[in-house]
Amino acid sequence: MSLERIAAADTLGALNHFSLVIDARSESEFAEDHLPGAVNWPSLHDDERRIVGTQYKQINAFEAKKLGAALVAKNIAEHIHREVLDKPREWQPLVYCWRGGKRSGSLALVLEQIGFRVTLIDGGYKAFRAAMVADLSQLATQFNYQVVCGTTGSGKTRLLQALQAQGAQVLDLEALANHRSSVLGLIPGVAQPSQKAFDTAIWAALRGFDANRPVYIESESKKVGNVALPEGLVAAMRASPCLQLDLPEAERVALLLEDYDFFVRDIEFFCERLGALTEARGKETVRDWQARSRSGDVASVVQELLVKHYDPAYLQSIRRNFQQYGTARVLTPRNHTASAMGELAQTLLAA
Repeated sequence: MSLERIAAADTLGALNHFSLVIDARSESEFAEDHLPGAVNWPSLHDDERRIVGTQYKQINAFEAKKLGAALVAKNIAEHIHREVLDKPREWQPLVYCWRGGKRSGSLALVLEQIGFRVTLIDGGYKAFRAAMVADLSQLATQFNYQVVCGTTGSGKTRLLQALQAQGAQVLDLEALANHRSSVLGLIPGVAQPSQKAFDTAIWAALRGFDANRPVYIESESKKVGNVALPEGLVAAMRASPCLQLDLPEAERVALLLEDYDFFVRDIEFFCERLGALTEARGKETVRDWQARSRSGDVASVVQELLVKHYDPAYLQSIRRNFQQYGTARVLTPRNHTASAMGELAQTLLAA
């Protein structure tokens, strides 16, 4: 058996060829971003990296390397005992760290000595990300997008979910970003991914699509919360055919009260988020919204948010940025419910 290496660019199309993809970096590095489907087997844990780094600076490199080697050996032994004892001889892992150096090399060497066929990524995660970002730019332009448009509360996400449930190809950017793409779009208790992880998630989704079939996507702006869309995807999306989803105002309010029910349950959190609109809507208006919300009249506040804040901004932006919005096919579900969106999805896919 021999320890093999693969170029980062070649890894893009070969991830599914390995039995397992192993990230040998620390927990925090892995959490920021990692290869799709990878598992985390740290050669050095976060606290251990800090200890070794401190020793490297305050004592000397030789002493730090001895301590690092002891810790790496201990951790690799634990990984093997926990994860490898049941693996057959045919098991073929792909291993990487930050730059394909000592941390992944140490793990790979031990696995290779056992008798497994192990592959290392040349240049590690850093090289893979560079290759992935370059591939994402051109990959995003290869698909025929159908852009689902509609004012806030019109059911765009529900329609995308219904389309996906019926087998359509859907790129749900808000789901990937853990955000509902507005000032009030923050989901309580759910952190957004890092920009790197968001990029990787989009790339992983796109590479699984068939270029001969349409991809349904929502008419997002350049950012979803704190993460930015790839420029190539934004350009392709804005040049694509549009589907205009229309719901009566009362149905939109009902949908938002359902989808943002956490605001109704936590009025103070809702009022805090409304505070972010002070600059745009003025102190007096926002204070009125907050007072009415605290008194239980959330529905009328939501209605005013739609009419006075969201709708004008959305319509101005969509007309300016989406080239085919003027010729969009109009979709009118019978109401805001998931079942109505399912019926609409079925009709849309049968056309």
